Amino acid sequence: MAKRPTKKNLKAMHLNMVRIRRFEETAGRMAENGKIPGALHLYVGEEAIAAGVMQHLSDEDQITSTHRGHGHLVAKGGEFKPMFAELFGRSTGYCGGKGGSMHVSNMKVGMLGANGIVGGGPPIAVGAAFSNKYRKTKNVAVAFFGDGASNEGSFHEAANMAALYKLPCLFVCENNGYGEYTPQANHQAVVDVADRASGYGMPGVIVDGMDVMAVYEAAGEAIDRARNGEGPTLLECKTYRFYDHVGVRGMGLTYRTDEELALWQARDPVSAFEKNLIDLKVMTQDEIDSVYAEVNAALDEAVDFAEQSPYPDPSVLLDDVYWVGGD
Repeated sequence: MAKRPTKKNLKAMHLNMVRIRRFEETAGRMAENGKIPGALHLYVGEEAIAAGVMQHLSDEDQITSTHRGHGHLVAKGGEFKPMFAELFGRSTGYCGGKGGSMHVSNMKVGMLGANGIVGGGPPIAVGAAFSNKYRKTKNVAVAFFGDGASNEGSFHEAANMAALYKLPCLFVCENNGYGEYTPQANHQAVVDVADRASGYGMPGVIVDGMDVMAVYEAAGEAIDRARNGEGPTLLECKTYRFYDHVGVRGMGLTYRTDEELALWQARDPVSAFEKNLIDLKVMTQDEIDSVYAEVNAALDEAVDFAEQSPYPDPSVLLDDVYWVGGD
């Protein structure tokens, strides 16, 4: 049974959700204005998942992410300035401006990287979990991935190995109902991705991914189980992305209806949690407004920092590039 959250926990989750929401909205606006090169996959609507899971993790615990990875890094402790610098392709970014949106990482807080390869994260998380067990630490590795990635062989191989060796690992499926532009019903026969857990001998748990408290409780139990040597869990969080697959306006494809979007937006995880915090007398509206003001000011500084930072020098092109093989 997960520990009941303290007021400090609740405020920390709220802060993370606001930081993610405002970071993504700002990044989306920058991309629309041509300030950020390349594709940008935004996490707006899914904030409750990263905030709820990460509240149980320390810098020594590891996570692997997806192409939609900004929210995970923000919640894991990522700072706005090097994050925006990375998105802008500047040398002061977390990866020296060479990773960009889909490959941003920060090893100091245990963020092993966003990943442009669908399903690329679970095997990396299993490797980290194996290392944790081998070194007899209590650290846990968490793999975030989507419903589409749960069809990939990489996920199934990782799940099988994690369960076989009872690795301290948590698989978090952020099921937003679409694999890019394809509805879930058109790319897999199962309704609940969590049902796949039984094939590997691990628990499969379904939670409302729009409810940060539901995520917090389920993730807490699964992470405690992993730390205690009882093996992995597959946690499926039912959620929805408010923006398109890529960017804000996307590619103009009509693969979902305005009515569907409106129904999910009415369940906005950030505003719903803020209402609960006020009802529980954990925070006042003035305190919530102050959080937004502080986050907005930090974002303004971060964007200015990124815009003034230099591009990487061509001489560092091959720095941090590795390969395995012959001469």
